[in-house]
Amino acid sequence: MLKVAGFAARAPREAGTTQADTGIAGLDDVLNGGFERGRVFLLEGSPGTGKTTIALQYLLAGAKHGERCLYITLSETEDELRSSATSHDWNLDGLSVFELVPPESLLDEEQQQSLLYSSDLELGETTKRIFEAFEQMNPDRVIVDSLSEIRLLAQSSLRYRRQILALKHYFAKRNTTVLMLDDLTTDVNDKTVHSVAHGVIRLEESAPEYGPERRRLRVIKYRGRRFRGGFHDFAIETGGVRVYPRLVSAEHRNNFDRTVISTGNKPFDALLGGGIERSSSVLILGPAGTGKSITALTFIKKAIERGECAAMFVFDEELGLLIERARPIGIDLKAYVESGKLILEQVDAAEMTPGQFSARVRSCVEDHGARTVVIDSLNGYQASMPGEHALVLHVHELLQYLNRQGATTFLTVAQHGLLDQMSTPVDVTYLADTVILLRYFEATGHVRRAMSVVKKRTGPHEDSIREYRIGSEGVALGEPLEGFQGILRGIPILIAPEAVGSGAKRA
Repeated sequence: MLKVAGFAARAPREAGTTQADTGIAGLDDVLNGGFERGRVFLLEGSPGTGKTTIALQYLLAGAKHGERCLYITLSETEDELRSSATSHDWNLDGLSVFELVPPESLLDEEQQQSLLYSSDLELGETTKRIFEAFEQMNPDRVIVDSLSEIRLLAQSSLRYRRQILALKHYFAKRNTTVLMLDDLTTDVNDKTVHSVAHGVIRLEESAPEYGPERRRLRVIKYRGRRFRGGFHDFAIETGGVRVYPRLVSAEHRNNFDRTVISTGNKPFDALLGGGIERSSSVLILGPAGTGKSITALTFIKKAIERGECAAMFVFDEELGLLIERARPIGIDLKAYVESGKLILEQVDAAEMTPGQFSARVRSCVEDHGARTVVIDSLNGYQASMPGEHALVLHVHELLQYLNRQGATTFLTVAQHGLLDQMSTPVDVTYLADTVILLRYFEATGHVRRAMSVVKKRTGPHEDSIREYRIGSEGVALGEPLEGFQGILRGIPILIAPEAVGSGAKRA
């Protein structure tokens, strides 16, 4: 006997709509509008990648618009589906669930006492009962879960293809939007449905050596539609799936004035050739302990004093420690956050994908109006990337996006080593508009710090090296160091004894 649960009254479809939105944050952007109505789509992925969650969200979105929605399940029970929905705080009362179970007439007494899988049904009987459920409801949106069961029943590629084509034509005549799920547990090389479906989305899951599993999706095919290609990170959270579309900087551009921003420190401005240009990117490079984070914080302080909003993403340091370190130099990060002028976020690279991080940066810029963005540091950012090549691509798109939004970006990179031989874990110096180099050097038994600007695309800058100190007033620079040679190597040669200490005294 046919079993259809959750039968709902039909509501008229909104006139003129040609797209069935997915109800999934970010996925409609990737698909450039959603699913075209009256077509058959394939959602494939290994077990655990999130197919059922996406399918339920898709139907819930339709029910919200007053559409009639049907979930045909050949692999999961209705109780399992409702249990999954409960974990996301969803109510499936607006959906109809057809659990395809063997007719009682086909079972003998012994079979009724055992678990019977859908593969025990004949293919013709299975298809017939799917059509019966459809005719009873005449839905606008349908989920078929999963094709692996139909493939097993078909037993041959030819019969399987003919069966999928029959389903496709049947649904197309009724202008129904269908999403078929495939768990790829049988023949993963069988591309039969790829050629039949109007669009194909593949879900992937990977387990890194450390941290939780990571998921991403890719639109393999969408006939007649210019979709967003490539891989897009997504996460399964309480409340459903959230997709993070791949950032394409060329799609984002704002009008703004490219003014010069002063640091508020005359020697620093002189070193930078007058200051930092708005909508440019600045890389602060140096070994651990040279004051990269503090230098970046001085730019945040100045931005807030100008009345702007700033955002800082901290990968490597605990926020409480950073707040305490900044307070003695006159930077009250806690007060900035409470005033709403600073968005200060701790980023766990092991828990966050690159797509999630890009989405958080975009939210700070587009929703909160941040015009100064600090990423501290790229070393931590790299930990969330699959490799250096991917990191460079991500950083390139992110910097281009921020520049086109009129935001000034500051990135820090910690070099390995302390003196003499320095190594950089990833070379992104060519991406930044300005590169500030920080160094230790030893002179007369003391460890000192030196700063220089080695690159500036937007204009001239000092070619000198200045000693600096970090004190109650923040970063204080002295006059150019002209009595030494080899400071950037960490082991300078004294060529003017009378110059010893002059930079430190003026700093």
